[in-house]
Amino acid sequence: MNYNVLDILEHFAIKKILNHKNFKLHLFNSLRNMKVTLSAIKADIGAIGGHTRPSDELVEAVNKVVKENSKLLLDYYIGYTGDDIHIIMTHTRGADNKEIHKMAWDAFTEGTKVAKLQGLYGAGQDLLKDAFSGNVRGMGPGVAEIDIEERPSEVFCVFAADKTEPGAFNFPLWRMFVDARSSTGLLINERLAEGVKFRIMDVMTGKIAGLKLWGDKPELETALMYPGRYVVHSVLSSEGEQIVSASTDRLHNIAGTYVGKDDPIAIVRTQKNFPATEEAGSAFNDPHYVAGNTRGSHHMPLMPVKLNSAASLNYAIPIVSCLVFSMHDGILTGPHDGFGTADWDLQRQWASERAMIMRNQGFIHPATLVPDELEYNKGYEARIEKLNRKFEDLS
Repeated sequence: MNYNVLDILEHFAIKKILNHKNFKLHLFNSLRNMKVTLSAIKADIGAIGGHTRPSDELVEAVNKVVKENSKLLLDYYIGYTGDDIHIIMTHTRGADNKEIHKMAWDAFTEGTKVAKLQGLYGAGQDLLKDAFSGNVRGMGPGVAEIDIEERPSEVFCVFAADKTEPGAFNFPLWRMFVDARSSTGLLINERLAEGVKFRIMDVMTGKIAGLKLWGDKPELETALMYPGRYVVHSVLSSEGEQIVSASTDRLHNIAGTYVGKDDPIAIVRTQKNFPATEEAGSAFNDPHYVAGNTRGSHHMPLMPVKLNSAASLNYAIPIVSCLVFSMHDGILTGPHDGFGTADWDLQRQWASERAMIMRNQGFIHPATLVPDELEYNKGYEARIEKLNRKFEDLS
C-alpha cells in the first residue's frame, strides 16, 4: 500500500499523541471507573563483584525495554535494593496480565545479556525457566500486585528486601495490623479496629488460609511464628478491600536447589482506613531477626536502608528499602525514601550491632539455620553422611 506525505505525518502525529502522558491522563479520566493495577516485579539478574548491586548499564538495559513498551503502562519506576532490581508499574490491565509480565521478563532477559557481557556475578540468577510461559510467577522473579479503585489521595509503600526470604515480612505485617503498640490506628480507626483478614500461604504446598481478626488471632500467630514455611500472601480490610500484596515464591522450591535467597517485595497501601504511612514504616524499626545473610544460611537482623543501596560486604546483612508513592490517575509522584531520614541511622546502627553479636557465635545454631532450612543443604548432607559413618555403638 502506498502512503503520501500527509498519511505518514498523520501516522506519526497520532503515535506521538498516544505516547504523550497528558493523553494518557485524558484517557484515564474518561475511563474513571476502571481499576488501576499496582505491579511490583523484581529479580536478581547480576551484580558487580558478587552479591552487591546491579551495574548502571544493567539498570539502563532494563529501563530501555520498559520505556519502549511504556504504552502498556500509565507510569513506572525502576530501582534496586542490593542486587535485586525492581520495576514498579501502574496500568489498567489487571493483575497477572500476560503482556505486563512478558515485558518484565523481557526487560530482565535484556539485563541478563548485559550482565553476561560484563561478567557480573549471578547473571540471570533469578530467571529459572528458559522461556516465558504467560506469567512470571513460578519462574523466579518476585511479584506483588494489587487491583485498586483509586482513592482521591492514593498512597502506598513498596518494601523491597534483599538477602532474605518472604517470611521476613511476617513480623512487620503483624506489627502493622495486630500490634497496637506499633499501630495505634488499631485502636482509634474504626475500620482497622474491626480487624483485617490475613491470607497466609504454606509455601511447601502452595495452599492459602484466610485468617480473620480477631477470632483467628491464635491461628494467625501460630503460622507467623514459622516464617520459613508460612508467609503473608496478602491482607484485606474488613470490607474485603486489598491492602497488602507480598511475593511468596521460594526459589529453591522452583529450582530444586539453592540459587539465591528469595528477596521478597511487598506493596502496602496506607492512610485513611489503612495503616498510616509512618505506622507501616515504623514496623521495620527495632530490627528483627530473619533468615538469610551470606550463603542464605544464617539468622541476622533486617536492616532498613536508603533507596538504591548496595548489599553490604559485612556478611551481606539482610536489607530492606521503603519506596513511598503518591498516585493520582495512575501517575506516580515519588518515590520518597522512607528510610532515608536521619533517625533511621540509629536503626542501621542497631542492626549492625545485632548482626555482629549473632555472627560472633559462628556456625552454632541459632546463628545458623536448622538443617532443613540451610540453603546449601547438599553440602551439609555430605558432611553429615561422612560423620554418620564414624558413629559406633557404645561397647
